Formats: sequence, structure tokens, C-alpha cells
Amino acid sequence: MNIRCAIIDDEYLAREYMKEYVGKIPFLELEGDYNSPMKAMSPLQEGKIDLLFLDIQMPDISGLDFLRTLDQKPHVILTTAYKEFALEGYELDVTDYLLKPFSFDRFLKAVNKVYQTIQEKGDSVAIPDKEEQKTDFRDNYLIIRADRKYFKINYEDLIYIEGQKAYVTFHAENKKKITALASLKKLEENLPSGQFVRIHKSYIVSIKKIDALEGNQLEVQSEKLPVGKNYRREVAKIFGLEE
Repeated sequence: MNIRCAIIDDEYLAREYMKEYVGKIPFLELEGDYNSPMKAMSPLQEGKIDLLFLDIQMPDISGLDFLRTLDQKPHVILTTAYKEFALEGYELDVTDYLLKPFSFDRFLKAVNKVYQTIQEKGDSVAIPDKEEQKTDFRDNYLIIRADRKYFKINYEDLIYIEGQKAYVTFHAENKKKITALASLKKLEENLPSGQFVRIHKSYIVSIKKIDALEGNQLEVQSEKLPVGKNYRREVAKIFGLEE
């Protein structure tokens, strides 16, 4: 099943960019967006909402006070510009806390927490087949389908790939980032041999972009990425080291 979600935020622009984010994730189904918690009472009481994106500071009632009124709470991701409410939010068993303004990557990370929690409880969240990611591997570049577009990334421009549950984010030159449905395992198997290396269960990096190795961290163009225990040998080979 899909995860049915709702947005409660009194700011119109905040609701609009969250609606855009929701639209990029195939298994999220937007049940509604509301400028007041009171307007979301009926669908919540009827059990029509699995996940709630909830602002804290609102005119009628604060998001936290509203949560306290609910006997049956859905999964909740708080969205606010005030980080001082984080601890109180977690005491109410929210799944995550997004500090405005937040990026799509951070939004996706929070949604993936909900996805994982539902899976661990034995529920099934299916990704629609029609949205299944297709990655084409060419001689010198990748073709990636994401956000209803086709993107081309040259292998020489690809810095690293980050796995995020059912998604991956391609990090390329000029701060270009593309998040799409894809399998990190499939990418590892199909990327050009000798140009990329798996360094962690969540990371594949371009060997050409590696700058340094320090302990269990790899420096890749000013970013530090973890080296997993099962991948240390392959990383050591790059530096001519023997374990």
C-alpha cells in the first residue's frame, strides 16, 4: 500500500514546497494540505492519514498541543523554524524533526525513517511499478529517470552515489544532485570497472575523485565518507596498502 500523508502548516509557501516534495516520492499519497490542525480532524479520526507533516507554531493551536489531543496518532514528522522544540517533539514520539528551510534530501531521509518503521512492523509499502527507476549505462555516461525527467551524467563528473533505502542520490560536479529510485547493488554491478568502488553499504565513489584516506574515513572532494568494515580491503588496494 501507499503511505497516505497530510500537511498541516499555516504558511502557504511552506505547504506548496512540501507538496512538491511529496509529489517526487512514488509511495507517498497526499490526502490533503491544511492551514489549521482543526481542518484535519476528520480524516485523522477516520484513520485516513498514515503520516502527518506538522508545523509547530500556528495561530489556532500549536502542533505539539494538537498532538496531545490525539488518541490514535499517525506517524509524525515535525516541520518548524524553531529548533528549541525538538526535544519536546521527540517526547511525543514523533519520527523526525525538520528544521525549515529543509532540502529534499533531508525530507527524503525523514520519510525513509517512516518507511522503515512501517516495514519493521510488518506492513507492506509498495512502490508503484509505473514509477520504477530505469538507469541506462552507456560507454561514457548514465541516463537516469527522476522527477519525470531524464538526466545525463558523465562518469567523469560523477563524484559519489549515496544509497537511501529505495532511493539513491547521485552527487556530481558543480553541486549537481539527482535523487531517484535505483538499486545501489545494480549500480555497483554495472558502473565501469576500475572507475568506481563500493566503500560502504550506502556509498559508491569515483576512484578518480578520492583525495585521501584517514582511518575509516575517505576524503572525496572536501567531504568525508565512512568506509565500511566489509569494504576496507578494496579501499586499501587503491592506496597500495596491505591489511
